[in-house]
Amino acid sequence: MFNNCYQGKKVFITGHTGFKGSWLVAWLNMLGAEVVGLALAPETQPSHFVLLNAADSLCTSHVIDIRDSEKLRTTLRDARPEIVFHLAAQPLVRDSYSRPLYTFETNILGTANILNACRNLDSLQAVVIVTSDKCYENKEWVWGYRESDPMGGYDPYSASKGCAELITACMRNAYFNLAQFGKAHQVLIASARAGNVIGGGDWAMDRLIPDVVRATAANEVTVIRNPQATRPWQHVLECLSGYLALGEKLLIGDKNFATAWNFAPAQEGNTAVLRVINIMQKYWPQLRYEVAEPNIAVSLHEAKLLRLDCSRANELLKWRNAWSLEQTIAVTTNWYRDFYAKKNISTIRDIESYIVAAKSAEIYWAIH
Repeated sequence: MFNNCYQGKKVFITGHTGFKGSWLVAWLNMLGAEVVGLALAPETQPSHFVLLNAADSLCTSHVIDIRDSEKLRTTLRDARPEIVFHLAAQPLVRDSYSRPLYTFETNILGTANILNACRNLDSLQAVVIVTSDKCYENKEWVWGYRESDPMGGYDPYSASKGCAELITACMRNAYFNLAQFGKAHQVLIASARAGNVIGGGDWAMDRLIPDVVRATAANEVTVIRNPQATRPWQHVLECLSGYLALGEKLLIGDKNFATAWNFAPAQEGNTAVLRVINIMQKYWPQLRYEVAEPNIAVSLHEAKLLRLDCSRANELLKWRNAWSLEQTIAVTTNWYRDFYAKKNISTIRDIESYIVAAKSAEIYWAIH
């Protein structure tokens, strides 16, 4: 996989204790990488990172705030990574309304801190900055946003991710200019924008799947706020395969890939919240839900429609989804059912199943 480029590589991950980061740690460990992580302590209970025993067996873990530029710089220097994946973030839209300054500091200044710390690292070859599909100025069009569309953001979270993209482009131009690659520096920087990711081990607040899981496990009814809101749903492994495929191109020194990339599901994956819930019910019949009455006085703005155009990734990275929407929801639901019924952690099994599906579909990263 990935031309075996991660075998023996020193990989630095920010946000490794989070949902997406902990899955990336597990996969990179399977690929033979030497992983160092920097993040806050896990914020949820249970925690996917803790359940994986990741701090002891899968990586070297540093509990440091991404806003602490000096500690970040020292840790990065001592780790001497060859590639950095930056995932550390305040990741919740609704939380950004109550903590806007913290969101801006973490997502904007944190991104600037990691890119500034990457300057003058003689070991470094590649950086992948992970932002969000919400970085775009969302006009709720029926067509997908392309990487060249304007950045924006109605809520503080979305605005912070748009700013993170602008900072990434700025730092690349100012300090890691592509015209000087191989002359004044040896680092290629790309950004990755993914849609709604789901999968086992996410217990964050105000996310659909974790909210449903918590309620169902407690034999309670899930209250759905926006049943017709459409999102690009994909399994966490789908976008991670994109990040890893992108990282591979940067590591081999192909500067054509040092730009922004969308990673989102095919058209089928752009579907309404209610449909996701109904598919989950097939695999967890105990799931019960009701639709909340709209409360205009306390409601917060949430986009109803958001789609990404992944033509660039499809054509140039030869990246595409390995699982259908039904498979994605089935795997996710079964992960949680196994956990609550048997205390099983199915992460490695799911990664192995995903790889088999990708090989069967002859997806490029899986067979090269």
